[in-house]
Amino acid sequence: MLYYFFRLLEQYDIPGSRMWLYISFRSLLTLILSLIISAWFGERFIKWMKRRNISETQRDASIDPFGTAKKGVPTMGGIIIMVSILVPVILLGRMRNIYLLLMIVTTIWLGFLGFLDDYIKIFKKNKDGLKGKYKIVGQVSIGLIVGLVLWASPDATIHENVTVEKQGVNMVVKHKSEPVKSLKTTIPFFKNNNLDYSEVMSFCGKYKNAAGWILFVIMTILVVTAVSNGANLNDGMDGMCAGNSAIIGVALGIFAYVSSHFEYASYLNIMYIPGSQELVVFLCAFIGAMIGFLWYNAYPAQVFMGDTGSLMAGGIIGVCAVIIHKELLVPILCGIFLVESLSVILQTSYFKYRKRKGERVRIFRATPIHDNFRKLDSQLDPSSKYLLKNWPERQFHESKITVRFWITTIILAAMTIITLKIR
Repeated sequence: MLYYFFRLLEQYDIPGSRMWLYISFRSLLTLILSLIISAWFGERFIKWMKRRNISETQRDASIDPFGTAKKGVPTMGGIIIMVSILVPVILLGRMRNIYLLLMIVTTIWLGFLGFLDDYIKIFKKNKDGLKGKYKIVGQVSIGLIVGLVLWASPDATIHENVTVEKQGVNMVVKHKSEPVKSLKTTIPFFKNNNLDYSEVMSFCGKYKNAAGWILFVIMTILVVTAVSNGANLNDGMDGMCAGNSAIIGVALGIFAYVSSHFEYASYLNIMYIPGSQELVVFLCAFIGAMIGFLWYNAYPAQVFMGDTGSLMAGGIIGVCAVIIHKELLVPILCGIFLVESLSVILQTSYFKYRKRKGERVRIFRATPIHDNFRKLDSQLDPSSKYLLKNWPERQFHESKITVRFWITTIILAAMTIITLKIR
């Protein structure tokens, strides 16, 4: 809104109006505004929830040794995050940008899906919340919408990067002048690092382009669903998911910025994506909202983000990665989310396998994997065996686990950014 207002003023040479057109200024202003909104609205939201006694009353003491101290803490804090993202973005973003609109739709869609889950847990007194199949349907639906819009929209284009040999020695990168619809994505650690989905489906002959788009839509669904669920599983300790999401958001913001800048894209030999600069504005709001939320969510938490926040955060990360054609970097960048998901899959699958043989055997002390580091010996099931019972040798306080997971995510984010140069 303000972008179009100041662009109008700029036509009349109003001093200072041109400043609002710069992506760097709008992005940083969005970051500051989202922090302020998160802090201001967060305090009032927590007080409002406490006055109405809307809180998480059920804590599993067998998993969380500190659960009794957290009874009565308000949940649904994802509403704080959602408001802190949407208000600055609507004020400072270019609302005609297809990528920005997709991010707004993703935020509202998955935020509402998570809200339904939290609502059922709190008001319907059903600790299982929304049935898993409905969550999957919601996640798959937004992935399908994003994939189809990127397929159909004439604004979702790129300028392909082409390596040209100059004077027999030097290699320079140029971008084709005309924007094109593309099925290419980035492969990390390879010199000619573009993978074309249509080439993967070359066995389809003359239909390979159509098959490539179908594969792209399927990949979008998988990425959005996987990252959303991973973030949801990671949300088990005070500040854990918010901190990790903010770090990942910084890395994605860097990728979005260099992808939207013609010269940087040429220098780094990556595809140039016109319009992706608006993702920087959105991601700055996302980062600011997450950091501002940590003001109240850091240990000891005054509010929990709930599924309203965690499903939304993961979906935002997944959709953004797809838009900037970096979805194959997600396993590195979101390594913590991936490990959390794998630990649950392994634990559940192995337990069911051994149970069919009449044995109760688990791999880890607890899953998701962050719970493995805080579960006490006295809380283990005496009727079960644990393959990794002595790992770790001692238990840690959740604040130490949280910070160590943040550090791990920082390392993974740095590794992801380094892929721009390591080919």
